[in-house]
Amino acid sequence: MYQLEEIIWFWALAIIPVIILLFLTLQFWRYRVQNKFADKQLLNRLSPNKSIFKSVLKVLFLCLAFLCLTIALINPKIGTKLETVKREGVDIVFAVDVSKSMLAEDIAPNRLEKAKQLVTQIINNLASDRVGIIAYAGKAFPQLPITTDYASAKMFLQSMNTDMLSSQGTAINEAIKLAKTYFDDEEQTNRVLIIISDGEDHNEEASAVADEANEEGIRIFTIGVGDVKGGPIPEKRNGVVLNYKKDNQGETVITKLNEETLKSIAQEANGAYINGKNTNEVVESIREILNTMDKTEFEAKQFADFKDQFQWFLGFGIFFLLVDIFLLERKTAWLKKLNLFNENF
Repeated sequence: MYQLEEIIWFWALAIIPVIILLFLTLQFWRYRVQNKFADKQLLNRLSPNKSIFKSVLKVLFLCLAFLCLTIALINPKIGTKLETVKREGVDIVFAVDVSKSMLAEDIAPNRLEKAKQLVTQIINNLASDRVGIIAYAGKAFPQLPITTDYASAKMFLQSMNTDMLSSQGTAINEAIKLAKTYFDDEEQTNRVLIIISDGEDHNEEASAVADEANEEGIRIFTIGVGDVKGGPIPEKRNGVVLNYKKDNQGETVITKLNEETLKSIAQEANGAYINGKNTNEVVESIREILNTMDKTEFEAKQFADFKDQFQWFLGFGIFFLLVDIFLLERKTAWLKKLNLFNENF
């Protein structure tokens, strides 16, 4: 297991393509100027020790030096010890709607991004609970199994988008059925399913499936994202709105938050409906709900004693810099013998 301490330094890697571009520009400029000055044979006589290979090699070492120094600034850490610890908590599965209707911007920045914000903030306020993530549209897809690794959960969450599932629609019943397979029957933990959606479910099975889930000890809480007045679904390319989704009659589709569906599902599974407009209120409501539940003890394996690894990359970076400094651009005797570019001396 590894950790990256300062990922913001990844931006420093942008200097490498800049170095390569400057080198190629310089070589092209040299080539043009030298051709104006004299022909190739005369240039080889005037500068017999000129080496293109060593120039490329110097740039390569310089790029490797910047790569290693950047990784040193990021400071990767490796977990050297795996520990099994006792934790108490609740198993929580988040089912996030990724259907096209979640692109509606009736809640800023759009419904899907708002759903991600809500789940992220809820995870940030958890203590020792385990979490899992499901993505669903016309079908449900397991995104992350039950885990205590909150960093991985947030990473998988941010990668979710409306193009990840080819089957469109909003089949909440599929998400509930999949969630039932997430929980371990042997551990008998308290089980919570949190559905984040606009509630536009075109399948009437959701309430019946929610009742079945409740019989298996799963409480379902629903969070509605969007506005009851609704909004159009933008069709974008490179972040620019090209059009709005239209129906078969050519009319602009208006998608609305369906609170009644979400309330019905929550009621069937001994849960509650929460409007997702205010993030702080949602997080506080979920916290209060979880605090009233009995915590079940379970074992969780986690890496401990993370050790810094930056010193290795710092050492290699300094080494490559020194090589670049002391490596001369002119040919050496052994390089002449190799004649890598079939040059005439």
